[in-house]
Amino acid sequence: MLVPSSLPPKLSETTLLHFPFKSTCFLAFFSSSTSLLRASVPSSFAHLLRQCKSCIKAKLIVTGVFSASADPTTWSSQVVFWWNNLIKRSVILRHHVTAPALFREMLRLNWNPDGYTYPYVLKACGELQSLLCGESVHALILTSGLDSNVFVCNGLIAMYGKCGMLGHARQVFGETVVRGIADVISWNSMAAAYVQKDEDRKVLNLFDSMVSSNNFELRPDAVSLVNVLPACASFGAWKRGKQLHGYAIRRCLYEDVFVGNAIVDMYAKCKRLDDANKVFERMEVKDVVSWNALVTGYSQIGQFDEALGLFKRMREEKIELNVVTWSAVIAGYAQRDLGYEALDVFKEMMLSGAEPNVITLVSVLSGCAAIGALLQGKETHCYAIKRMLSLEGRNPEEDLMVINALIDMYAKCKELKIAQTMFDSIDRRDRNVVTWTVMIGGYAQHGDANDALELFSAMLKDEYFVIPNAYTISCALVACARLSSLKIGRQIHAYVLRQGYEPTMVFVANCLIDMYAKSGDADAARIVFDNMSQRNTVSWTSLMTGYGMHGRGAEALQIFDEMRGAGFPIDGVTFLVVLYACSHSGMVDQGMNYFNNMKGDFGVVPGAEHYACIVDLLGRAGQLDEAMKLIEDIPMEPTSVVWVALLSACRVHKNVDLAEHAAAKLSELESDNDGTYTLMSNIYANARRWKDVARVRSLMKHSGIRKRPGCSWVQGKKETVAFFVGDRSHPMSEKIYNLLEDLIHRIKAMGYIPETSFALHDVDDEEKGDLLVEHSEKLALAYGILTSAPGVPIRITKNLRVCGDCHTAMTYISKIIEHEIILRDSSRFHHIKNGSCSCRGFW
Repeated sequence: MLVPSSLPPKLSETTLLHFPFKSTCFLAFFSSSTSLLRASVPSSFAHLLRQCKSCIKAKLIVTGVFSASADPTTWSSQVVFWWNNLIKRSVILRHHVTAPALFREMLRLNWNPDGYTYPYVLKACGELQSLLCGESVHALILTSGLDSNVFVCNGLIAMYGKCGMLGHARQVFGETVVRGIADVISWNSMAAAYVQKDEDRKVLNLFDSMVSSNNFELRPDAVSLVNVLPACASFGAWKRGKQLHGYAIRRCLYEDVFVGNAIVDMYAKCKRLDDANKVFERMEVKDVVSWNALVTGYSQIGQFDEALGLFKRMREEKIELNVVTWSAVIAGYAQRDLGYEALDVFKEMMLSGAEPNVITLVSVLSGCAAIGALLQGKETHCYAIKRMLSLEGRNPEEDLMVINALIDMYAKCKELKIAQTMFDSIDRRDRNVVTWTVMIGGYAQHGDANDALELFSAMLKDEYFVIPNAYTISCALVACARLSSLKIGRQIHAYVLRQGYEPTMVFVANCLIDMYAKSGDADAARIVFDNMSQRNTVSWTSLMTGYGMHGRGAEALQIFDEMRGAGFPIDGVTFLVVLYACSHSGMVDQGMNYFNNMKGDFGVVPGAEHYACIVDLLGRAGQLDEAMKLIEDIPMEPTSVVWVALLSACRVHKNVDLAEHAAAKLSELESDNDGTYTLMSNIYANARRWKDVARVRSLMKHSGIRKRPGCSWVQGKKETVAFFVGDRSHPMSEKIYNLLEDLIHRIKAMGYIPETSFALHDVDDEEKGDLLVEHSEKLALAYGILTSAPGVPIRITKNLRVCGDCHTAMTYISKIIEHEIILRDSSRFHHIKNGSCSCRGFW
C-alpha cells in the first residue's frame, strides 16, 4: 500500500474522505508544474498520481509526500502551500463553488490560511457574488491580522466590487491608501469596481487622483488604461482618450492587445472611426475583439458599408467570428430596415454553431419588425422561449429586453392583441420605460391612436411610476397628430416644458412641429421651429409639410429657400414636400419650375413619387391633358400612386373617359382597393350612369371589398365626439338635426344650392338634399356650434375626403356663425371663415 507508516496527525485517512471535490479536478491541479512543486515533490510524483484509480488513493499519495521526520515548521508550511494550490486550481478552472468548500475544510482541520490563501477565496466569493461568504472571510482576515496585507486588501476590494457593494470596496481601498500600502493593483481594483456599476465619472476621477499622486510606483499600467478608456468613450471624451493613447505609446503599453482594443473601442464609440481604423491597422497583434470593436463602431453610426466590408475581410482572413461579430452585422442590417438581410445573416450564424445572445435576438426581432416578417418573428419567439426565457437563473433584465423586442415586433406586424397580451403579462413593477414606449408606439403608429394616449395616461398614473423618456413623448405626439388632438398635444407640450427635457432632443421638437401642423395650428408649429436651438433636415421638411397641408405654399417655399441658405442637403424627400405644397396651393408654374430643375440644379433624379406629385398638381388645376402627356413621358413604369392621382383629378373635373383609363391601369397593377372603386362609383354617379354605379358596387361585393364608412369627429369642451352618416345615436341628435335644418334654410336664402351629385343614389333631387344633410361632417359641425363658446374655432377631422357639398355648405355657414371652421380631411386642411376657404378650390 502507498500509505506511509506515519501520517501527519492532521491528515489521517478518515479526514481525507471529507474533501468535497472530484478526482478529475484534483488531478488537473497536480498535472501543473511549478518550480516549488518540482523542488518539494519527487519527479515520479505526477506519474504515481496518474496511476491512481480513485480520488482516495490520490489524496493518500499527497499525504505521503510529507515525511514524519521532517521539520514541523517546514512540514506545516508545505501543507498550507498544497491547500492554497488546491483552492487556486479550483478558481482557475472556474469551479468557484469548490474553492470556499476547500477553504472551510482547511479551517475545520485547523490549518491556518496565509496571505496567499485569502485572495483566491475572495476571488471565488466575488465570482459567485456571495456577499455573505465574502464578509465572513473578511471577518477572518481581521482576526488573523492580515488586513494590512496588500494582496488580501486588493482581493477584498475586487470581491466587494463584484458583489456591487461599492461603499465597502471604497472603504477598504481608502484604508489601504491611508496606510500607504496601496499599489497599482489596488487602484485598478477600485476602478474595475466602478466600471462594473457604470460609474464612469468616478472612474475618471479616480484615475486623475492616481496620476496626481506623483508616485512613481503608482504609474498607470495596461489594466489602468483598459479600465479608464471605456469611461472616456461613455462621455464622448475623445480628446482625453487621445491623451491616454499618447501615454500608452510613451509607456510602450500600446503593443498590449487589450490596450489596443480599448483604444479602438474608445475612438469607435466617440464616432472617430478614422482614428479607430488607424489604430486598428497599426496593431501588430489583433484578436476577434479588435475586429468587433471596429465592426460595431461602424454599424452603430450607420456606416454599414464599411462594417460589412470588415465583416467580409474577417471571413476572408478566417478570423473566428463570435456572437459579438454576428450581432453587430445583424444589428446594422436591422437599423437600415434591411430585415431580410438580417435574417439571412442570422441563419448563417446558426449554421456556424455560434450561440445567439440577447443582443442578437433583439436585433433579429428588430429586423422582423422592420419588414413585417411575422412568421420569422414568431419563430424567433419560439427560440427565445426554448433557449432563454424558460431557463432558471436567467438575468431578468435581459429577459425583459427580449420581451420588449417581442412586443415591438408584434405591434409593428399589426398583431396588437398579442403585443398587448405580452405587455399585460409583465408584472407592473417590472415594466421599464422601454416596455411602455414600444406598446404606446405600436398603438400610435399601427393601431388605435386613442389606445396609445390612454396607455400614456396610465403610464403617468401608474403606482410604480416610470418617467417617460423622449421616445415615449414622441410616440404620444404621433398619436395626437393622427387624431388631430390639439388639446392633448398641448398638454404633452406643457409636460415637456415642465420636465425640462433636453432641448438637444431634436426629434421631440420635430414631433411637436408635426403634431401642431396636423392638428390645425401651423402658427404654433412655426413657433416651435423658431425656438429650436438645433435643427435637422426633418425639422425643415416637417414645417414645409405643415404649410403645404394648410395651403400656405408661399411660406413653404420660403422655408425651402431658408433651408438651402442654411446649408442643409436637398434630397428627393425634400422635393416631394415642395411639390406637395405647390400642388395644394395651386402654384402650378412654381411647381413645374422646381420639377424641371431638380436634376440640373440639385442633382436629384425625379422618381415615380415626384411624377405623381406633378400629375396631382396639374390635375388639381384642371390640366388633365397635360397630366396624361406627362404620364406617357415618364421614363419608368407609372406606379399606382400616379394613376390614383389622375383618377382623383378626374373625379373633381368630371372626366369619365380618362377616369376609366386610370381605373383600368390600376386594375392591371392589382392596386384596386376600396378607394379606387369608390372614386369610380362617385364619377359614374355624378354622370348619372346608374347602371355603371351598380356594376362597380357589384364588383366590390364579389371581390370582398368594403367601402370605409365616412366618419367625422369634432373636439368638444370635454371630449371628442365621432359621427357617421345619418348618425342619430348621440343624446343631442334632435338638437343637432334641428340646427342643421335651420342653417340649411338660412344659407339657401343666401344662394346655397345643394350639390345633389354628391348624394350617390338614384333618387329625386329633393330626397338627395335630405341625404346630404345627414353627412357626418355636417353633423359634427352642428355639434361643434352647439357646444362651443362664441369665437372658439371648431375643429373637425374626417377620415375621407370632405364631400363637395359639405365644403360648399360650410363656406356659406361660416358667414353666419362666430366660429372659424378648421376641417382636416384625408388630403389637407380647410380653414373656412367669413365665406372663404384656405384651399381656394385646390382640394
